[in-house]
Amino acid sequence: MRVVVQRAKDASVKVHDEVVGKIRKGFVLLVGVTHTDTEKEADYLAEKIAGLRVFEDENGKMNRSLMDIGGEILSISQFTLYGDTSKGRRPNFMMAAKPDIANRLYEYFNNRLREKGLIVETGRFGEMMEVSFTNDGPVTLIIDSK
Repeated sequence: MRVVVQRAKDASVKVHDEVVGKIRKGFVLLVGVTHTDTEKEADYLAEKIAGLRVFEDENGKMNRSLMDIGGEILSISQFTLYGDTSKGRRPNFMMAAKPDIANRLYEYFNNRLREKGLIVETGRFGEMMEVSFTNDGPVTLIIDSK
């Protein structure tokens, strides 16, 4: 699994002009799943992201986690994270997991974050979505379970 983590002041996602997910301060997560991923990778990433210390403490140091600040998550399924652009100009998405496998692991991952007491909002799997957010910092990290 691969997750792009973006620290945000606020975020929302629309499907067909309807807001289906909205958060205050926290993370926007773009979540990609590949063929070899299992619940083990989802567990690893949920643990890593929940404890990731990228929010400032009283001294202005990135020393607090999402859990420390009571932050929220907007999680968006993103098969294009496994796009291969090494040949030609049109991405190949052969490394992205099939939708049924990807959706199951994506939902499992989100539920693991919720089990940690985090508020997790989502878009709709497989739908065209409009994601809006205010990037805070900006702070953007790519975390790969491999």
